Amino acid sequence: MAKLTKKQKIARAKVDQDKLYSLRDAAALVKEITNVNFDASVDIAVRLGVDPRKANQMVRGVVTLPHGTGKDVRVLALVTPDKEEEAKSAGADYIGLDEYLDKIKAGWTDVDVIITMPSVMGKLGPLGRVLGPRGLMPNPKTGTVTMDIAKAVSEVKAGKIDFKVDKAGIVHAAIGKVSFDAEKIEGNAKEIIDTLNRMKPAASKGVYMKSIYLSSTMSPSVPLDVKAL
Repeated sequence: MAKLTKKQKIARAKVDQDKLYSLRDAAALVKEITNVNFDASVDIAVRLGVDPRKANQMVRGVVTLPHGTGKDVRVLALVTPDKEEEAKSAGADYIGLDEYLDKIKAGWTDVDVIITMPSVMGKLGPLGRVLGPRGLMPNPKTGTVTMDIAKAVSEVKAGKIDFKVDKAGIVHAAIGKVSFDAEKIEGNAKEIIDTLNRMKPAASKGVYMKSIYLSSTMSPSVPLDVKAL
């Protein structure tokens, strides 16, 4: 195990692992214990009482964070020429089709979100091995395969993120930056927690929200009092 630096030891000492924090206190504490010289991401990890191997317990969806992600989201719009102007006016960073398909085939994935049209999905199939592992494959369920390109681009730019429970039953999401006010971090966290609660699968038995942790890049995790939410 890597040796802790002096700063990491100080940060860890400020988090009482035997205590469960309110969302507001946790948001403030994450800001306090983050000591890096860049604007670190704030992340939430929610452990759910689901078995993701079963289709009727898969939790996947989208949420629009009220205060945005704080990140400049790079959007690639893979569209036919008649949709290029629509994508451009909505703020897409890269717009085109065959030239970008060739770039992706060659290994280029320097974007955060890809938005496309139903008619183009057939061309993306062979690129699944490149896009899938990076979470870049467009999906109708997350609104990234659509005919309303302008709306999809605008929503992603405004703070719409998608999430999916992993094999261990945990949903990870970046919900802001440490430069955000604690109230904004709290608001974004509450939005995703409320969304997950609304999506509880009928087949999920027992405790649904088992644990929730807030952390930032390089910081210790702060445990939340799930029952108080």
